[in-house]
Amino acid sequence: MKSDADNQTPRLSRQGERQRAISEAVMAEGAVRIDELAERFGTSQMTVHRDLDELEARGLLRKSRGVATALSSSLVESSDVFRTGQQQDEKREIARTAVELIETGQAIFLDDSTTVLQMARLIPSRTPLTVITNVLTLINELKGTRGISLVALGGSYYNWCSSFMGGTTIEAINKLRADVFIMSTAAITDDICFFQSQATVDIKRAMFNAAAKRILLVDHTKFQKRALYALAPLSDFDVVVVDSKTNPEDINRLRSHNVHVIVADGHARHDGLHEDPGTGNSAAPDNRPK
Repeated sequence: MKSDADNQTPRLSRQGERQRAISEAVMAEGAVRIDELAERFGTSQMTVHRDLDELEARGLLRKSRGVATALSSSLVESSDVFRTGQQQDEKREIARTAVELIETGQAIFLDDSTTVLQMARLIPSRTPLTVITNVLTLINELKGTRGISLVALGGSYYNWCSSFMGGTTIEAINKLRADVFIMSTAAITDDICFFQSQATVDIKRAMFNAAAKRILLVDHTKFQKRALYALAPLSDFDVVVVDSKTNPEDINRLRSHNVHVIVADGHARHDGLHEDPGTGNSAAPDNRPK
C-alpha cells in the first residue's frame, strides 16, 4: 500500500513541470491571460492562480488583472531570467565594446544587469582583475576563473534579480574602493537612470560612490521605458555605451550635454578605439577618473 508521501511525489513532479511550462510560455510571450493558460494546460483557473502565486513568490512572474506577465512596469522589474532573453544581440554588441574599457589589474564593481552578465563572460581576456559583486549569477559565472580575484558581497537574497541587497551589502560596499563600476539601468527618463526598486538604487548608489570611474551600459529600449526611483543623470557617468540601434537623436542630445557616448556596432574593435558615427572619426575611451 502506497503511503501519502509516495502519492504526493508524482503530484509535486507534475506541478513542477506545469509551473516550468507556464513560466516558459509567459516569458516567451511576455504576457498571457490566466484563463488562456488554464485552457492551454488543461487545468482549472484556480490551479493556475496557485501556480502563479508560487512563481510570483520566486520572483519569476506576476499576476495583474487576470494576466500573467513577465514584463516590467514602472513599479516592478522583470526577473533576471526573463531579461536575459531580451535584446540579446544588442547586449552582446555592448558587451564586446564595454570589455575593452577594462584595464588589466583593475578592481571593478559589477551590478545585477543582464547586459553586464554578457560582458562578464568576456572579462577573462582582461585578467588579472578583482571583481566585486553582489550577484549570485555572476559569482557562479566567474568562480574559479584563472586571474580573477572574486569578492562576493552578502546580504539578504532576492530571487527576482539573483542578488544580495540590504544594509549588510551596503555596509560591505562602503568599506571598499574600486577603479570602475559597470552597470546598466531599467529605464532612462529625462536622461536620468531610473529603477523600480529603492533597494536596487541604494546598492547601485553605494557602488557608484565607491568607484573612481563609472560606466553605464544601455540598450536602445531603455530610452522608451519608465521606472519610479532615480539614481543619477547620465552626465554623471564617465562613459555611456549604447547599441547601434539607439536613436541618433538620443545620442546627439546626450553628446550636446557633454555625455561621453560610445556606440557599439556589432564589430567592436579590439584596439580600444570606437568610431563616432556622428563624425566618422575614431575616439579613444576617456579613462580619466572622476
